[in-house]
Amino acid sequence: MAESTPTGIDVEAIRAAARNLEDGPVTAGYQGDRRAVVQMLNEALATELVCIMRYKRHYYTVSGRENAGIKAEFLEHAQEEQEHADWLAERIVQLNGDPDFNPATLLARSHAEYDASEDVQSMVRANLIAERVAIESYRQMIAKIGDSDPTTRQLLIKIMAVEEEHADDMRDLLDEHGKAA
Repeated sequence: MAESTPTGIDVEAIRAAARNLEDGPVTAGYQGDRRAVVQMLNEALATELVCIMRYKRHYYTVSGRENAGIKAEFLEHAQEEQEHADWLAERIVQLNGDPDFNPATLLARSHAEYDASEDVQSMVRANLIAERVAIESYRQMIAKIGDSDPTTRQLLIKIMAVEEEHADDMRDLLDEHGKAA
């Protein structure tokens, strides 16, 4: 007779399935299309890596005492984008995938674009556009995943919330810089 809890959870079946160690954290109950989710996550990873490079370039090329706050904001965002990239790569590995850090195909896989603007207002504008691209990309990924992979869904929601904060910061900087210019 199958051992189950008062709530009807089939403990015996869960224990038997858990003995298949090849899939690591991915259990038999995983409902997502692992291949498609890993591909989406690799696109998100590419996007985050491009965003890191864009913010870092802007950080290093902004000059002037009057731009110290903007420079600091660019560095903070680059660091947060790096954290997102790390989370995405970790999740890809948890899903038995390979995180794709190939620089030769990075821009083609990224949803956001790289930017080499020279003036501060153009940098801020490019970052705001990229954040808006990221927000919409994450929103669509979250919708596509639905309830099939709650862990990935929660991760994407968490990242999207930070991207929304970044967009808000860039909009504020654009407003401030536009008024000062």
